Amino acid sequence: MATIALVDDDQNILTSVSILLENEGYNLRTYNDGASALSALTADPPDLAIFDIKMPRMDGMELLRRLRQKSNLPVIFLTSKDEEIDEVLGLHMGADDFIRKPFSQRLLLERVRAILRRSETAPAAAASGDDETSSSLVRGSLSLDPLRHTCTWDGKPVTLTVTEFLILQALAQRPGYVKSRDQLMDAAYDDQIYVDDRTIDSHIKRLRKKFKVVDEDYDAIETLYGVGYRYRES
Repeated sequence: MATIALVDDDQNILTSVSILLENEGYNLRTYNDGASALSALTADPPDLAIFDIKMPRMDGMELLRRLRQKSNLPVIFLTSKDEEIDEVLGLHMGADDFIRKPFSQRLLLERVRAILRRSETAPAAAASGDDETSSSLVRGSLSLDPLRHTCTWDGKPVTLTVTEFLILQALAQRPGYVKSRDQLMDAAYDDQIYVDDRTIDSHIKRLRKKFKVVDEDYDAIETLYGVGYRYRES
């Protein structure tokens, strides 16, 4: 089963969530602050990480920022109801999902399963050769390899999260065709998980930011206001 890292300074959360996920067969690694978790997550990445935002020494935002410099590890944030601004910032930084406290154990379990399925099925489909996502995709300067989960632009590597990769892949498969936000949600998220328009918009902004690091003139993803997004035909 998958290994999940849980980082939270609340011992009650560490205990209750650990029991929940271990009962489902997952391997758990727990940390009570971001500083102690960072080196461990970098040296030996789990399959998924769950971060609290408010923690001593190093909060979840800073932990994600440092982690994203080297890793595309799927991350779920735990956030309080009054931390909407943190949710926006977290999505811009590359978080895969948010769960607001207090949360039901069933909801958390569904989100964990959904993200792990996305992480596992993309390379599996690529390896099988039975899906339209099975082979490498090249669009001008863009190259996507689903099997290896790698992305390059003009030969330069661009590190993407699972969600970002799936959104970009959905757009690039049919250049010139508009994808609505709902279609991008279907491509990147489990059909049991609802995300709002802002979540997709935040992932698109994050994608553009990453590509502009390697090419400041990057403009391959077009916004059609009120409609959706389109990948430019090269």
